Amino acid sequence: MRPTPADPAAWNAYLAEGNATQARKRVSADVLLRDGQGHVLLVNPTYKPAWDLPGGMVEANEPPEDAAVRELKEELGLPVTLRGELVVDWVAPHGPWDDQLAFIFDGGIVDKEAAAALRPHDEELAELAFFSPMEARTLLRPRLTRRFEAALSALADARPRYLRNGTSPW
Repeated sequence: MRPTPADPAAWNAYLAEGNATQARKRVSADVLLRDGQGHVLLVNPTYKPAWDLPGGMVEANEPPEDAAVRELKEELGLPVTLRGELVVDWVAPHGPWDDQLAFIFDGGIVDKEAAAALRPHDEELAELAFFSPMEARTLLRPRLTRRFEAALSALADARPRYLRNGTSPW
């Protein structure tokens, strides 16, 4: 006999058992930051071969937007107030990786003084720099380039994008 909410302990145990069998997804949270000239901030990680947007992986039970803020504080020493969601991209399993939800949030414009003071704050980043969107396109991996393009479009028309492997399913 299936438990009911009338027996809270049994009901919660029943729900926990179901929860334990549900799929788990990897989740990343990146931030699009710009300077006053419209250049975008990219970081060069020490653990992968191409430039990236600042951000990182979401920890268990952490909201993606909190992860984005945490990652920028840890890696760049930069407190940021997010201004909204730009992109959610469902990334299919590839190589050794399971599927993933990849978020890009709008971090707004970094003032000139703060931009000049930015430095990597941990061993995960070799360097960082602001690039024109055209330059950024040449430095990012193809999958991220499509996501980056969608983020720029979402920023331009104030309409968040949902992607599937970097392209709109609609």
